[in-house]
Parts: sequence; structure tokens; C-alpha cells
Amino acid sequence: MLFQNALIENSTTTTCIRVENGRFAAIGPELTPNPGEEVVDLQSKLVLPPFIESHVHLDTCLTAGDPVWNMSGTLFEGIECWAKRKEKLSKADIKERVNRAVRMYATHGVQHIRTHVDVTDPSLVAMETMLELREELRELVDIQVVAFPQEGILSYPNGKQLMTDAVKMGADAVGAIPHFEFTREYSVESLNFALRLAAENDKLVDVHCDEIDDEASRGLETVAARALELGLFDKVTASHTTAMHSYNNAYVVRLMRLLKMSRINFVSNPLVNTHLQGRMDTYPKRRGVTRVKELTAEGLNVSFGQDDIFDPWYPMGVGNPRDVVFMGLHVCQMMGYQEIMDSYKFITTNAAKTLHLGEEYGIEVGRPASFVVMDAKNYYDALSANAVMLCSYRKGRKIAENVPASSKVLA
Repeated sequence: MLFQNALIENSTTTTCIRVENGRFAAIGPELTPNPGEEVVDLQSKLVLPPFIESHVHLDTCLTAGDPVWNMSGTLFEGIECWAKRKEKLSKADIKERVNRAVRMYATHGVQHIRTHVDVTDPSLVAMETMLELREELRELVDIQVVAFPQEGILSYPNGKQLMTDAVKMGADAVGAIPHFEFTREYSVESLNFALRLAAENDKLVDVHCDEIDDEASRGLETVAARALELGLFDKVTASHTTAMHSYNNAYVVRLMRLLKMSRINFVSNPLVNTHLQGRMDTYPKRRGVTRVKELTAEGLNVSFGQDDIFDPWYPMGVGNPRDVVFMGLHVCQMMGYQEIMDSYKFITTNAAKTLHLGEEYGIEVGRPASFVVMDAKNYYDALSANAVMLCSYRKGRKIAENVPASSKVLA
């Protein structure tokens, strides 16, 4: 198959893409069609690597209001609401909701998802089900599964054993939630345990780290120090880190040295954390999103995630990564022209580094022919005009498409 007139990653010059056996066989300005080869004219549309969801909770998706709504809009009431909903979990329930959510993602060009799955449940039914779904949905999406202790590792009965069991079951990554542990001592011990568990089992790490407005919540320094000491480096991700929004600058300057030495990744969730954080403030009210601009300027890898889709922590969401980027650029004050043009990287190449996708991701000869086509010339226009994702190709096969809506003014 030959795709003509593609504008790859904001290029101003059209090029051709040849796909053979599900991989990029050739990329160049003038490729002549082979006899009998199918030719698709992309009409100077933007072509990007497939979108990546760096951080979501698929096991909780589409449950908002069941059995109760989060009325305060806080992280902690959300956890209380979910504890009640967990009582109704079953394989059928999880599979039905996740299938719907993944198909929502597919319509927006998402082909890779890292999902955090709650393992503070003696039955581990969500983990078992998500591992089955990882295989069942592999033609549509690649799913990475994080063993996530929603109610703590030290602060939940038998928490360490549940984490160990989840890893043995086949989780791809180890999680933690230090800011929700009962004490600072539990916080540190939980991180020591989680990173050692990952190192011993050759797993990735993704910690819900300091998702709170308390500037005294400093799990991040422990995560970075252990990543450095254990040699895990960029296999480790710190998600949220919203307390960094409240850290004093003198501390951040010292911390930044350690972060750069550790080479860990960061995931920011602008939609959800703008909604959840600052709830204890009167005015001025904090935005509550981590220091994306500063981390990026220091050369640290940052990607964006949706986090939640219509669940106890976020009552909206359709799985469109454009929404996340749009909000992120606003709240992080990254609205310069080049910042906007480059912002697709938060949901593509940066996210690929976070998920450790390696040589199996990206528009390069020899790699899987997976990409999306946007109804725009470049990402600035795509973001500004909320352009439609026209089609999504996965290993050379079209898996989703959208038709742009038409409208006219009658007055």
C-alpha cells in the first residue's frame, strides 16, 4: 500500500509512505506505485505516530455516580466512592466497560494504553480481568498493566502480598501511592518495597506520586533516589507530582539535580488534577498541575494522560487526547507557537519513552506501520480547530475512521 502526499509530524513538504507486511517499507518524496499496489492520497494531511494514553484507570472507567457521586470533587472522596463500587466488581462488569472505553479511545487514534489497576482487593478480580483483556484487545490496542495499590501498600491489609501476587500474575509495572499511606514512614517504606519488587522482577515502575497540594508531601525525592540507586533510571515514572506545584523554589532547585541524575519520566494529568487540586484553597486558588514547563526545560521526559473517564475522580471524558493537551497547554502556560506545534509529543514520542516502546514505535522504515491522519496541515491547526482524526492505521490495517462534520450558517 502506498500513501501519497503526507505531511509527517508538522513537515511542510509532502512525502510518500509505503507499507508492506504491516511495516513501513519506504518513506520518501517520490515513490512510484508498484503494479497493482493500492494507492491512498492523503491530500496534504498531517500524519503522526499513533496516540498514546500514558495514564488511565480502565478498571474504574464509566462508573461515575454508581453507587454515589463524588460531591466534594476531592481525590479522597473519590477513593471512598470507589471503595463502595468495588463491592460490585465482576469480570463481566469490567470487560463490558473496558471494551466500551477502549473503542472510544480508538476513535481518537489511541493505540497504546497504560492502565493502573487497583489491587487493594483480596480477590484481585480487576487485575485478572485486565490481563485477559490485554490479550483479547491486542488487535486494537497495546495495553500495559500497572499493579496499583489504590488504598496503600502498608496502609491496606496484606498490601505487600497483594502487590507481589499481582506481579506474579503478569502485571507489566509496579505502582505505589505514597501520599495516601498513613505515615511518612509508611510512605518511604512503600516506595522502597515497590521499587525493589520491580527491580527483582524486571518490571517497569509507575508511582502515583504526591498527588496532593501539601508541599510537605515529598515522595518524589525518594522515588528518584531509589531509581538512581537501583539503576532503574527511565524504567521509573512519577505520575501526577502535583505537590511540586506547591514546593518552594529553593527546594525545587535542589530536587531538580536529583531528578536529572535519576532520568525518571513524568506523567501529568491536566484535566483531572485541575479538577481535583486546590479544593482546600480559598483564594488565591492553586492550579495544582506539576511543573511541566520547568521539567521539560531541564530535559526531563514528560507526557500527558487522561487519568479518568467518567468515574469517581472525574465526571467527564471521552478518551480524546486532544482534550488533555489543550488543557495542559493552558494551565501550564505553554502557549507559544512552537510549544503548541510540538505539544503532540506529550501524547506520542514522549509517551512512547514513558511506556518503553522502543524500536516498535514511530514513523521510520522497518517499524510497525502504525499512524494516524489528522484533518489539518500541522498540529497547531489540529489543536486549535479541534480537527478530526480521519483514520488510524495499526500495523498497516485501518482500525478506525471518522468523517468530518459539515455545518453552515443559515442566517
